[in-house]
Amino acid sequence: MNDVPRGRLKVYLGAAPGVGKTYRMLDEAQRRASRGADVVVGYVECHGRPRTEAMTAGLASVARLRCGYRGGEFEEMDVAAVLARRPAVAVVDEFAHTNIPGGGRHPKRWQDVEDLLAAGVDVITAVNIQHLESLKDVVEKITGVPQHETVPDDVVRKAEQIEFVDIPPEGLRRRMAHGNIYAPEKVDAALANYFRPGNLTALRQLALLWVADRVDEALQSYRAEHAIGGVWETRERVVVALTGGPEGDTLVRRAARIADRSGGDLLAVHVARSDGLAAGVSHASLARQRRLVEDLGGSYHSVVGDDVATALVDFAHAENATQLVLGTSRRGRLERFLTGPGTGETVTELSGDIDVHRVTHERAGRGTLLPSRRRTLSTRRLIAGPVAGLVLPVLLTVALAQVRGTVNLTSEALLFLLAVVGVACIGGVTSAVIASVTASLLLNYWFIPPIGQFTLDDPNALLALGVFAVVAATVAAVVDRSLRLSRRAARATAEAETMSSLAGSIVRGGQTIPALLERTRETFGMDSAELVDELPDGADATAVPAGPGNYLVLRGRTPSSSERRVLAAFAAHVGSAVERARLAQAAAEVEPVRAADRMRTALLRAVGHDLRTPLAAGWAAVTSLRSREVEFSPEDRDELLATAEESMVRLSRLVDNLLDLSRLEAGVLTLNLRATALEEVLPTALADTPTAEVHGEPEDMPPLLADPPLLERVIANLVGNAARYSPPGARVLVTASALAGRAELRIIDRGPGLPAGGRDRLFEPFQRLGDTDNTTGLGLGLALARGLTEAMDGTLTPEDTPGGGLTMVVSLPLAGRTQPIRTAQHVGGAT
Repeated sequence: MNDVPRGRLKVYLGAAPGVGKTYRMLDEAQRRASRGADVVVGYVECHGRPRTEAMTAGLASVARLRCGYRGGEFEEMDVAAVLARRPAVAVVDEFAHTNIPGGGRHPKRWQDVEDLLAAGVDVITAVNIQHLESLKDVVEKITGVPQHETVPDDVVRKAEQIEFVDIPPEGLRRRMAHGNIYAPEKVDAALANYFRPGNLTALRQLALLWVADRVDEALQSYRAEHAIGGVWETRERVVVALTGGPEGDTLVRRAARIADRSGGDLLAVHVARSDGLAAGVSHASLARQRRLVEDLGGSYHSVVGDDVATALVDFAHAENATQLVLGTSRRGRLERFLTGPGTGETVTELSGDIDVHRVTHERAGRGTLLPSRRRTLSTRRLIAGPVAGLVLPVLLTVALAQVRGTVNLTSEALLFLLAVVGVACIGGVTSAVIASVTASLLLNYWFIPPIGQFTLDDPNALLALGVFAVVAATVAAVVDRSLRLSRRAARATAEAETMSSLAGSIVRGGQTIPALLERTRETFGMDSAELVDELPDGADATAVPAGPGNYLVLRGRTPSSSERRVLAAFAAHVGSAVERARLAQAAAEVEPVRAADRMRTALLRAVGHDLRTPLAAGWAAVTSLRSREVEFSPEDRDELLATAEESMVRLSRLVDNLLDLSRLEAGVLTLNLRATALEEVLPTALADTPTAEVHGEPEDMPPLLADPPLLERVIANLVGNAARYSPPGARVLVTASALAGRAELRIIDRGPGLPAGGRDRLFEPFQRLGDTDNTTGLGLGLALARGLTEAMDGTLTPEDTPGGGLTMVVSLPLAGRTQPIRTAQHVGGAT
């Protein structure tokens, strides 16, 4: 089986039911079959649509697997039969479907499809956007309908082909109105609820955006595989460069407007510079601008670069950006004249196909004068220094020769010394030595008597030459040291800034291992970053240890030695994330065992008293009745029998609760969900609580989807608990209502309510909040009620009763989701 090539998965994705996914899927199956492919229908649900059923004609199919569940019979895909048939292509509908227990190899159909793919079978399937796990909550907010059948995004994302089946909302509603999707009796309810124009438009947009992101991922992967560095303007991406200055807010808003007009993405990038140009950077401003970018729907990025312009352009090319926004220079005219072109001009020259926007702002031209464009010896200065060491003393000699006689020798010597110091500041030690030798010779020849002759045998001349050399070397050494220290400080600042940004991202949460790897790749401008368990082969890979047995591998350019220090810190963070994930997994595996231990401990403690109390009372009553030493009156005999009966009833109820709770914990509780009317469960549930009173008309409520005996147990436990804590003579009110496809039962008491901080522990078994009387039970009632409610796909939540007391709200789905919603009458002020 391992030698069989994996099958290919094709997914037809739709925004809503009825857009035509199944039809298109079968149409492709017919085309493949006509070309000679062995196509088999593994499972297709036509929903009684004639045109869809017609598309199955001529296609081979595998008999479905029939299985019984909760008194009904259901059909599922027979995975074993499909594998035994070994077709080239299998058509499998409803990718997110949950299999009936015992009806499939796995709980989910997408897991069955994985078995087919592993066996080399190509699969064509279909799924709606609301069934993607990442969009489940968003769809529920839009439509009000919770989604219980989902498929992980990664499973769909890994499909070789994803085809979007689209239809405008009005077209889909017309299709619905013509009866082409649902049965006629369901059309009106569907059009008024799930299939409203706004819902369909929102779902369509979600689907389009999701598919667009997948297409973008495929494009980026293709560009990386084929080493394509040029910009492909398939989607507008606007990159805004942030310096940490006050003008950043203006740039971000302007870039956001550009991105909005083009419907593109907004990316903000800050270069943590290592070339010394860190003046004007405000980390508080960067933090504020980062929040602004995220509020506007963009993303913030930080990269390290020795050259700001190159780093910006490299980042823009790596992200396939189409537009680059940066502010005009804050340097004044004099500084621009002295220091040459700035970042903006260089970016424009290097941008290539990327459009560059230079945005003016109120800080333009108001920066402080910098002594140099760079604080380390650039190539320009390394060339200019020796040239200045030769030319500047000559020019000074020419100038002083014109004013000979007006300036004495001392002043001339000081001017030459000043020129040497200036050259040392420009070009460093080598330039200073060249300047000192040139200046000494010129001073000796032109200005020290006898003029026009070299007097190198004169001790004074030799001393002057030596002083010039020593002064020049000293000044040059000081300048060089200060520049090196400045470079180190700037590099340290850049590294600290980058690590601070990384640490801030981790503290804010959401930094999973893939996100950390992507951030590492982005920060260092690499082609890829991955976590492996062995050292890679190949000279183009840079590997850094990231914890025991793990290596962070980057491919692309070779990082510098200073970048490797930051890279080591990133690797440490990645290693920590791996270790946290491992510990979290270990904790998750241990937690069920701990929970079971806590349950057993609590149970043993409870059994020690709570079960003995009714057992002791019943035992004493029976023992007394069996005694021949005491003659009981008929009244005493009846009282003893009543005590024994009450004790046995309490003991039986406690044992039943324990058994039900253990079934819930083990996940083996048998449910029989069906349409259940409230009037068939309320009388029995309230029979043991004479103080309970139903308000409203339960018969007006639509039927619930519930297990009647379990719903009866839930209501009985809640009503009994409310009666236990209600003051003498107070009534327990029970009301019912229905809204948005769900029913709500409210059990209202006027008791003391919840103590401070008690809501979190309310549903823990084997405890009673604020109750020191341990003769009233194990404290299982509310825990069992919540467990049974959640088993029926419901919720149980506590609320404060207005005016004092506690209200328990049971929410369950209605049996008929598409029928008109009716609400039972409420008593004023009851809820």
